[in-house]
Amino acid sequence: MKSVQEQMDVIRRGAVEILVESELEEKLRDSVKNGVPLKIKAGFDPTAPDLHLGHTVLIQKLKQFQDLGHQVHFLIGDFTGMIGDPTGKNETRKPLTREQVLANAQTYKEQVFKILDPERTTVVFNSTWMGPMSAADLIGLAARHTVARMLERDDFHKRFTSHQPIAIHEFLYPLVQGYDSVALHADVELGGTDQKFNLLVGRELQKQFGQRPQSVLTMPLLEGLDGVNKMSKSLGNYIGITEPPGEIYGKVMSISDELMVRYFELVSDADLATLGRVRAGVLGQDGGAHPMESKKALARELVGRFHGADQALLAEEGFTQQFGQKEVPADIPVFKLSVSEPIWICRLLTEAGITASNGEARRLVLQGGVKLDGEKVVDADQEITPRGEIVLQGGKRRFARVLFG
Repeated sequence: MKSVQEQMDVIRRGAVEILVESELEEKLRDSVKNGVPLKIKAGFDPTAPDLHLGHTVLIQKLKQFQDLGHQVHFLIGDFTGMIGDPTGKNETRKPLTREQVLANAQTYKEQVFKILDPERTTVVFNSTWMGPMSAADLIGLAARHTVARMLERDDFHKRFTSHQPIAIHEFLYPLVQGYDSVALHADVELGGTDQKFNLLVGRELQKQFGQRPQSVLTMPLLEGLDGVNKMSKSLGNYIGITEPPGEIYGKVMSISDELMVRYFELVSDADLATLGRVRAGVLGQDGGAHPMESKKALARELVGRFHGADQALLAEEGFTQQFGQKEVPADIPVFKLSVSEPIWICRLLTEAGITASNGEARRLVLQGGVKLDGEKVVDADQEITPRGEIVLQGGKRRFARVLFG
C-alpha cells in the first residue's frame, strides 16, 4: 500500500473539495498501519439505462481508490430511485417504477465493470436495508433532521422562496442517501458537486448513530464536447460509453486541446507524470507532449476501455483515413427525404440528424462548420433544391447522405 502522501496526491487529482481532509489523512494512516482497506461508497440512481463519459468521472475516482488498495461499494439506489432526487431541478422529479429501476440497474452493472475491478467492488442495493424499514423506522429517521436544515439545500431554498411546490417525500431523499452511509459504515463517500448537501447529511447521521463520520469528496461535473455546458444527452454534447468505437474516437478528436487536458485529468488512467506532460504540451512548454498525439492517446485509451484494444486501433485507422486523407467515409448514414420544394438548409441538417435543432444548425453554418458536397455553406438562410443525392457534413466528423425522392 502506498504512503499516505502518495495516496493523497492521487485522491486530490481532479477533486473539487475534500471534507475534512485532515480526517481522511488520519483514516489513511490507520489503514496503512493496520492493513485494512477503507470502505469507499458512491451511490447511483438508475434513472437512465446508458452511461456517458460524464458519469464515469466518479467511477474513475472509485477505480483510483481501488488501485490504492481500498474496497469500493457501488451502491445502486433502487429505493431512492423510486423517490426521485430533485437535485438541480426546479420541480419535483417524477419517480421511476420498480420495473424501470431494475432494468436500468442491470445496465449500470454491465457498464461500470468496463472501468471497475469486479474483484474489489461490492455492488449493493439500498432497498436491502430500506425495504424492511417500518413506517415507524422511517419516521424515526425523519426526526433526526429539521425542515430548516433541509431548506439550506440550494434547490429546495430556491423553490421555497419562489413559492414552487416541494413534496414531503423529497425531504426523505437526502435522509435515505445519508442512511446508506450508516448502513455501510462508509469511510469515504464520493459525489458530484451537486450532491454536496446529501453527502454531508450522511456525515451528520453517522455521528448521530455513533459512527466515525465519513469523509466527503466531491468531483466536478464534466463539460461536454462544446467545452461549456455539462455533458448531457439532451444537449447532444456527450460521448456515450456504448457508442460505436469510431464514434467515440472521432468525438474525442473533435474536442479542444484545453478540454483534452480536463478529460485526461478526470477520466483517463494516465499517471500524474503523463498528465503533466499533456498539460505542458498544450501550454507549449519544453518537455510537453504534442497536443495532437496526446489527443490520439486519449481517444485510443477510451475506445480500448469500452470496446477493446483491437477496436481502438481500427477506430484510429478509420479516423486517419477519413480525415487525414480528407475522404468522406463510405458508411455514413443515409437519409431519404420525400420533398419536391426547396428545403431550408437548417431544417435539412436537423432532419438528417446532423444537428439537434434548427437553432444549432444555424449556429453551425454561421461558424463555417457546414459543407454541402464538399463546399462550405455560408448562408444560414439558403434553400436547397432537391436533386438526387447530396452529402452533408456538419463539423469535422458528422456526415449524412441525403437521397431525395
